[in-house]
Amino acid sequence: MPKLIRITTVPLSLKLLLAGQMKFMKQAGWEVLMVSADGREIHEVVKREGVPHHIIPFTRKITPFKDLHCLWLLYRLFRKEKPDVVHSHTPKAGLLAMIAAKLAGVKIRIHTVAGMPYMAAEKGKRKLLVWMEKLTYKWATEVWPNSHSLKEFILREKLVHPGKLRIIGLGSSNGVDLEKFNRGALAENHLVAATMRIAPSENDYLILAVGRLVKDKGIEELVEAFLDSKVSKYGKLVLLGSFEQGLNPLADGIIRKIQDHPRIVQIEWTDHVAHYLAMADVLVHPSHREGFPNVLLEAGAMQVPIICSDIIGNVDVVTNKKTGLVFPVKKTDVLKDALEFAFIKREYMQGLADNLYKEVLEKYQRPKIHEMILENYERLMSKEIESV
Repeated sequence: MPKLIRITTVPLSLKLLLAGQMKFMKQAGWEVLMVSADGREIHEVVKREGVPHHIIPFTRKITPFKDLHCLWLLYRLFRKEKPDVVHSHTPKAGLLAMIAAKLAGVKIRIHTVAGMPYMAAEKGKRKLLVWMEKLTYKWATEVWPNSHSLKEFILREKLVHPGKLRIIGLGSSNGVDLEKFNRGALAENHLVAATMRIAPSENDYLILAVGRLVKDKGIEELVEAFLDSKVSKYGKLVLLGSFEQGLNPLADGIIRKIQDHPRIVQIEWTDHVAHYLAMADVLVHPSHREGFPNVLLEAGAMQVPIICSDIIGNVDVVTNKKTGLVFPVKKTDVLKDALEFAFIKREYMQGLADNLYKEVLEKYQRPKIHEMILENYERLMSKEIESV
């Protein structure tokens, strides 16, 4: 039985970004072990995936001494478990796992790239982050960007030899779960709870943003665009996500507006994203950097109109004026105009959403992505056997 170790920095990524993958591989005849830092999601993920979990105390920040300790722990783990494949996801886990796996003699080392922090980093930090990306790719057997535009960026930046790069299918790390993101499968009690949290009036136009409330997600531009727009008189801006002021913080003035303005509703993260999407008139995703954003696939599956920034990842999912509206990243004035346009042209926006729905059904169903990942594991295993 081949053995796979799947690694992310925090367990939330195992829960949200890789849901169902480990269970699928186990059912396909693989022995699977999950690895991440400690966190409250571990018990749920172990129960859902049906495979064990091992804790390595990763941090998301640059912490050299702690990182070296984690590198040593990973090396010991790999020497003990002797996996056939080590597959990492997220920057810190990728860097340490690829180095440790190489040193431990693991033949197949895969790192999935789903966005790179240095894209939005300040100059002083950028060089270090670029070096870390190059080091991760150097020690990997293959590097899997999760979108075509991300692959093109990696090639332009000359971060790795082109021969190491491979995209699974048409992109995405995990596809979209159409059983969960399905208007016919929504639980009424969760819809009622979502309605009570938002407390919309009968004619409110609901603008939804989903994700961490940090600067890189474009939250500052979204709040300013909403408040400057005519839509603020007729609708509500719903921010579904938690503040993370320790990493990439929002400006204090923006936080006060979010907390105090009667037309802005902030809701702590919940697993019931589909229920909020079902209530939304439009999803706005103004992020500064992405790999291949799951929330756009989820909105597409729920037939919710989309406005998003023109960044890597977003443009792999949404085509301007075909499957959604795309605006220049960080351009608050253009985002304001897009909000007002979407408010007025609702029938047109729904037509774009219907177009995206068809593409999601055709290209991004989760079982298809899982099958393609398995096929690539088997390809690498066969290649390794042939080389012996």
